[in-house]
Amino acid sequence: MDTVIAVNRLRRAYGDVHAVHDVTFSVARGEIFGLLGPNGAGKTTTVECLQGLRARDGGAVEVLGLDPARNPDRLRRRTGAQLQSAALPDRLRVSEAMRLFARLKPGPVDVDRVLDDWDLARLRRRAFATLSGGQRQRLFLALALLGDPEIVFLDELTAGLDPAARRATWELVRRVRDRGATVVLVTHFMEEAHALCDRVAIIDAGRVAALDSPTALTLRSRGGVRVTFSANGHDPGFLARLPDVTAVTGHTGHVAVDGGPTAPVHVAAALAGRGIVPHDYRTHHPTLEDAFLALTGRSLIGEVSP
Repeated sequence: MDTVIAVNRLRRAYGDVHAVHDVTFSVARGEIFGLLGPNGAGKTTTVECLQGLRARDGGAVEVLGLDPARNPDRLRRRTGAQLQSAALPDRLRVSEAMRLFARLKPGPVDVDRVLDDWDLARLRRRAFATLSGGQRQRLFLALALLGDPEIVFLDELTAGLDPAARRATWELVRRVRDRGATVVLVTHFMEEAHALCDRVAIIDAGRVAALDSPTALTLRSRGGVRVTFSANGHDPGFLARLPDVTAVTGHTGHVAVDGGPTAPVHVAAALAGRGIVPHDYRTHHPTLEDAFLALTGRSLIGEVSP
């Protein structure tokens, strides 16, 4: 594995509050790596330390072979970032923003090509204040990618966007990776982490609670698969004898069947064999929310740390 980011026992405190405490992980070249956790978990502080924007209290950090605390300027030439509080002056036009940021890059930047690549050419004369949320995120991504950085840091990229704009932004993130960049994605949206990330570090109270692929993390939650449907007068008791089924609740009305990964297949086949075809048959798999709850004992939704 070609490691581009190595973090070992990173620590950062604000007075008596340990925002980041002994955080350790590595990121491979070309992957989308997610930092997932509630607001206040320490995700933003972590990526700010990785970029040299915030000093660390302890631990070792290496990004592209450089220590961000000692070489922030050299590192900045090779990375791009969209920060959580990203904003531009209201009257600044899209093309003006692009040219302004292009001057900060070490080499020449073809601004017109970048505008075309990110479907911003038609917006080039639009002021920042007139852009929609999705258009602003598209602009921030384009600015972060000026100069073809090797690593791109994206902090809460889709916060405040409606579902349609959020999914459109996901496609842009995939394009970033397809263009050859490594992506570090900070998010508190479980669906976003599952859809985009190759691996996820679940951050809770400044610590890494778990690190793995989204699929592996959900399996580790020990939450089985549940099948639900309306029995429409049929007694579902026979389902309890099927392979990988652990429990059947409900009688002739709404039924819930719990079991392992193969349970839904056995249940569907058994129902079809008896001529039972429920219109509301649904399979419910464990989620990253279940994994977070199993690992920390509390829900990711609605949790805000001080």
